Amino acid sequence: MTSMFEKVADKPEARLDAWLAEAVPEHSRSRWQSLIKEGRVTVNGAPCKANQKIRAGDRAAWTVPEATAAEPQAEDISLHILYEDRNMIVINKPAGLVVHPAVGNETGTLVNALLHHCHDLTGIGGEKRPGIVHRLDKDTSGVMVVAKNEKAMNELARQFKERETAKEYLTIVWGVPYGKRGTVETTIGRNPLHRKKMAANVRNGREAVSHFEVLEALGEAALVQVKIETGRTHQIRVHMAHIKNPIIGDTVYGRARASSIKADRQMLHAAKLSLNHPVSGKRMSFEAPLPEDMKTLLTQLRTALASAKR
Repeated sequence: MTSMFEKVADKPEARLDAWLAEAVPEHSRSRWQSLIKEGRVTVNGAPCKANQKIRAGDRAAWTVPEATAAEPQAEDISLHILYEDRNMIVINKPAGLVVHPAVGNETGTLVNALLHHCHDLTGIGGEKRPGIVHRLDKDTSGVMVVAKNEKAMNELARQFKERETAKEYLTIVWGVPYGKRGTVETTIGRNPLHRKKMAANVRNGREAVSHFEVLEALGEAALVQVKIETGRTHQIRVHMAHIKNPIIGDTVYGRARASSIKADRQMLHAAKLSLNHPVSGKRMSFEAPLPEDMKTLLTQLRTALASAKR
């Protein structure tokens, strides 16, 4: 069913798409541009363009078609839910779960699972789909927030962009970082020699800031807490490798070591996420317990360290 709406402009000489995005934040500016291009918006009863100026008193009317089914298919995949309401859902993503369908991973993803679980998706960009605000690598576990509607998606995305969220990770790295705590501040961009990898301090890279603190020194390894200000691709993995303490199990940014310590995936876990609720504005924090494989590795490291001291 198509819904019809109308609103009178109150800002003189404003761009139509910009005014609509501000006046009706349920839809993003790009979504408004699509609706205008599709001929679903009129000003004073006449066709319009996204960049045209509107004057105070102009009457904008529009129709919004019912959201279509998302292309990924719903799949009954178990989820560890930390919080859920009609605007967002927070999960503890297990290692090994891909976030979004892509070539080679068309099924069995978090999006497929959410399409099955969430029956109150109202549409994002015209599709009934969950709004992926941020991502975790396939082999990174921990807290993720997902929007259920376009308004929540826009507000959460704004918070991540404006650095209003707080993100804390736990990782087990090779060696003990110098000084036990510090800040890594570089740019991060595509590795010029290996395009599937990221690298620190590359030309045209984007600012990346990570703060680390050693929680436990474990001989040849350490348990480290990392708080990130930015959210660049592979940021923590790149930064820990940059300071010569790569994450155990990271086969992309680490290297093979002669050690009895082994890991089936990178030992990185998104332990805590704090943000403002996208509708109420209330500050909320969510925590995910350390997964069993990281607990097991910590036990092995502590045992090896104790034996070495005897």
